[in-house]
Parts: sequence; C-alpha cells; structure tokens
Amino acid sequence: MNRPAGIYVHIPFCVRKCNYCDFLSWRAGEKEREEYVRGLVREIGHSDHWFPEIDQVDSIFIGGGTPSTLSTDQLYLICEALDRRFSIREGCEFTIECNPGAVDRHAFEACLNMGINRISFGVQSAEETELRLLGRIHTYEDAERSFQEAREAGFQNINIDLMSGIPGQTIESYGRTLDRILHLEPEHISAYSLIIEEGTPFYDRYRDDPPVEEETDRQMYRTTGLRLSECGYERYEISNYAKKGFACRHNLKYWSGGEYIGFGLGASSRVGNIRYRNLEDPAEYATRIQQEKTVADPEEILDRETLMSEFFFLGLRRTKGVSLTEFQRLFKINAFEVYGQQIRKLVEYGLLKQQGTWLFLTEYGLDVSNMVFCEFV
Repeated sequence: MNRPAGIYVHIPFCVRKCNYCDFLSWRAGEKEREEYVRGLVREIGHSDHWFPEIDQVDSIFIGGGTPSTLSTDQLYLICEALDRRFSIREGCEFTIECNPGAVDRHAFEACLNMGINRISFGVQSAEETELRLLGRIHTYEDAERSFQEAREAGFQNINIDLMSGIPGQTIESYGRTLDRILHLEPEHISAYSLIIEEGTPFYDRYRDDPPVEEETDRQMYRTTGLRLSECGYERYEISNYAKKGFACRHNLKYWSGGEYIGFGLGASSRVGNIRYRNLEDPAEYATRIQQEKTVADPEEILDRETLMSEFFFLGLRRTKGVSLTEFQRLFKINAFEVYGQQIRKLVEYGLLKQQGTWLFLTEYGLDVSNMVFCEFV
C-alpha cells in the first residue's frame, strides 16, 4: 500500500442515549461490556487473515457510543491487541472519545500510558438548559473539570465537539457557548449543526417543525467561523477547526480517499477499492467471532466512476479543496473532461474557485456545500 492506514474501533455503549443520537449504541452491563471487549480483541487479532495488506498504521480512533464507559483494563486489552497486530508509526495520532465528567485524572494518565495522545470531548453546549434538552448526562462544570484534568494529566491535543441549531438555542446563547469553549483553548473544535435523524426522540418531536430557523442556523455557522478565526483556529474542513498542526489526521483519511479498518459492531472499512461494513447484530457478531469468521461484509465495490465522484464531493469538504493534478494522476484523465460542465457552472455561480491547479469552495459555497456536492454525485 502507498500510505499508512487508519484504525477505527467502535464501542457501542452509553450511560444513556441522547435525544438526537441515531448511532449504534445502548446501555450495557459489565458482563456485556467484558464479552464485547473479548470479541474485539479476537477480531483485531484475526484481521491479518481478512486484511493482510494493512500493516502500517498512523491514526487510531476509538469512538462510539461512549468509549469511556469501558474500564482502563478493558481499554488496555484493546490497545495491546492493536499493538500486536499492527506496526504503529511513531507519532501516530491516537484519539479516544470521552464523555465529560465520566473520566478522572487517573484514567487520563492511564490512557496516556497506553499511547492514547488525543482526547475528544462531546461537550455540545455550555448552556445547562440546552444540555438537558439534548439528553446529555453532564453539566458544563463537568466538562470544564474534565478538560482541566486531561490537561493536568498531560494531554496536549484535545478536541471539543459543539452543536448549533439546538431547540431553543439563540444567537446569544450560542455566543456564550463559544466564549466559554474558547476560554479553555482546546487545540481542535468540531462544530456541527444538529441533524434531526429518523428513529430518535427528536425526530418524533421536530420532524415537521425545525427547532431553529434555517437563517438562524446559518448565522451561527458564520459566527463560528469568524470567532474561531479571530482566536487562531484555521477551518480546514466544513465543520472542523484547528490550531496550526492539530488538524485531525484520522478524519482527513475519510475526506482524502485513505484506507482504514473499522473494528466492532457496525464499523466501516475501506481497503483498496472495496468498502466493508461490520455486522450490527451483537449475537451474530459474537457467533462469527467465536467461529473465527470475518464480521466485515463487502458493502460496495468502488468503481472508477464512484472514485472520481468521491474525489470531488469528499475532497471539497476540505477548505484547501481538491488538486486537479492529483485527479489527473489517479484517473489518467483531465477533470474538466469528466466534470467540466459542473465545475464551470459552480465557478460562474460563485460557489467554487480555481486557483492554479486547486479547486475549492468559496465562502458562499461553504454555506451551501450540499448543493455543490450534489453536482458530483
């Protein structure tokens, strides 16, 4: 392979399901968590039979769910399995998602000793009424305390997730949240608009009545970019901002066509030109693991047309855009021969801009990015 792959490990457990969440997650007891970790360790250990071409790794992301529901001993078993199976590059970015208030300084120190060097906190809001409405189990004081304990333990790369478009949220309340988060000075901020997903309590409540007007949500988005830019953060992707040198290397793999293996229920992988999806049924997952069979079923073969399409609609998520030279190198054809009509139209409408051999979204294009992406699907 040409470059190191990424690893994603899914932990499907939560203390309580949030009102907006449609992720594969649920509340589980200690026995269920122990059995799942044993299965994960076996899946990781046997993955050299299913993905022998993947060996070198330079990013690992343990997500969920809430990975911090696991004990440090359970996390150690997962990290040990990854270390045995893969050649982990020096300087590997190794992230774990944590729920504020659920991890103490001792656990943060243990994570560092395992090689985990990046923490991602799902803070979402600094307003207590908004946190309660979302169904979060923490307060903002919990988030501040966890952040400081992670710092004191030695973490120098911390992300905070923020959410806009929360029911009842105003420009003023969102501004207060931004102020309090910026005061903490995290290295990375992911700022997303709330999406009302089918199958969630919010869907039943808000599917026919959006919680925030579209223009208000867009104003929050613009405010985010302005405030974070003033404080030294660079927007490197539509919803992600980082201080210099702290862009999330793992997520960049998804937007730049990199390879990755997902472990655990429902996790996705991309190896070569095939995308895989792990089983979502816990019983079937456990059975296949016991039988030493793969739990990753092929989901999609990425043909040339799909790869060219993804090159644009994923790559344009990055603010630096896409390289027309790289497109030519990968597909042996000029991008304008394939998408010339779309590109010229989007440039004419002020949604895309070409600078040398790079093509990227304008400020207006960032604001209506889904409209741009549809042109390449």
